[in-house]
Amino acid sequence: MLKRASGVLLNISSLPSEFGIGGFGEEISRGCQFLLECGFKYWQVLPLTTIGMGNSPYSGNSAFALNSLYVDPNRLLNDGFVTEEERNEAVYDGTPYVVDYDAVRFLKTRLLHRAYDRKKDEINKDLVKYAKDNTWVNDYALYKTLKDKFENKSWLDWPKAYKFRENINEKEFIKENKEEYFYYVFEQYVLSFQWNESRKTCKKNDIKIIGDMPMYVSLDSADVWANRGNYQLKVDGTPKKVAGVPPDYFSEDGQLWGNPLYDYAAMAANGYRWWMERIDRMMEIYDVLRIDHFRAFSDYWAVPASAKTAKEGKWCKGVGIELFDLIFKKYPKDRFIAEDLGIIDNRVVKLLKKTGLPGMRVMHFGFDGSNNIHLPTNYPKNCIGYTATHDNNTSLGWLFELDEHTRDMVLKYIGCDKSVWGTGAYDSISVKLMIKKVMESDCVIGVVPLQDLFGFGSDCRMNTPGVATGNWEYRATQDQFDSCRKNFFLELNKATGRF
Repeated sequence: MLKRASGVLLNISSLPSEFGIGGFGEEISRGCQFLLECGFKYWQVLPLTTIGMGNSPYSGNSAFALNSLYVDPNRLLNDGFVTEEERNEAVYDGTPYVVDYDAVRFLKTRLLHRAYDRKKDEINKDLVKYAKDNTWVNDYALYKTLKDKFENKSWLDWPKAYKFRENINEKEFIKENKEEYFYYVFEQYVLSFQWNESRKTCKKNDIKIIGDMPMYVSLDSADVWANRGNYQLKVDGTPKKVAGVPPDYFSEDGQLWGNPLYDYAAMAANGYRWWMERIDRMMEIYDVLRIDHFRAFSDYWAVPASAKTAKEGKWCKGVGIELFDLIFKKYPKDRFIAEDLGIIDNRVVKLLKKTGLPGMRVMHFGFDGSNNIHLPTNYPKNCIGYTATHDNNTSLGWLFELDEHTRDMVLKYIGCDKSVWGTGAYDSISVKLMIKKVMESDCVIGVVPLQDLFGFGSDCRMNTPGVATGNWEYRATQDQFDSCRKNFFLELNKATGRF
């Protein structure tokens, strides 16, 4: 069982760094120190895997490969992969408050190519073994090599000889494209090593990493290209139906994600091999795994591929308990969290109860005038309580957006005087009182986004669902970490039995 504690929701990309984005370097050590000084024991991150459209960590082209933007130039320098001059050329001289993805992508990719060119002959045997020992690395390297070969087009638009993996003579292709293929093996080899070193730092400080696993994968991904039989696709590779969710709190038209849907009958026939390999990988890189969109394991929303909005979808039966029974034979339940938000019916509730996993409660969702399950007063012990998630506004921004009646309801609930609720930044009274309510609740782990610890407003929001651009860019500075009222949170964690 999970023990009563607390954590911070802070993505790696948001960490202070001279390289334009947080990464697998000293910023991890500084982050651990910050959490310790505040009395937090869990560090929740967004998916560390590759990012995709809109720079979203939930739409990458691999469910296994790590995001190359997180490579640490200092570790590359210390390990002899790059020169000091090359490391210095990777320094970003723009704003420290948001991630400039285009600039960072150019700088980090150039550096990784220089590192590979310098060391490729020396570590070739290691790369061959790494790809052999990790089948997902081979899939990813093949797919990325082909993406480069065909001008970054989707695999659906590749020539027939390469469009379907079974048509390729793999050994011959790798031999002909050795440089390109092994660059991508090298990329993951280095990233895995650096993240493993970061994990050691976290373990040394007794900080556990809560990771995040998106429910679906992108159509244009190594996962679909290499394993088409796992998905509901037509003969030409296009989806029959796609994923999304019906109208909800975030969108009146629902959300049309466009991901291909799983063919669970085909997956069952091979013992859910892909799912088990994916879980194995997640268990390698995280201590605890948050399973995003858990409700789709009960029933998933299937939308015709030609639909313009998610309203046109319908519910279809998911895989159910069968997959979880396999997972729990291999891994303990206390390494998993179910994201059970959205439209939840009795079937989802029953499945969650069968798994025994803790679900989620989000304080922002609690104020509809009813005795809502998201009010901290009603949190059960077997749940993870949040002030907000990465898809919510910051708590201060949320308070400002509320109508006066609802805001008065919130302020009365948390015991905040109306005359001071709008105070922002590190001494925000209203946000601190919201955090206090979550921490005082029965939830086994209370989690607070970094922006709420700082008392920041809407301009620091991480993601707005349904909005295609301007997301995932928030960054913090070291001055902000230093200005945070760490002792307040340490004493709060002590007082609520979470430290």
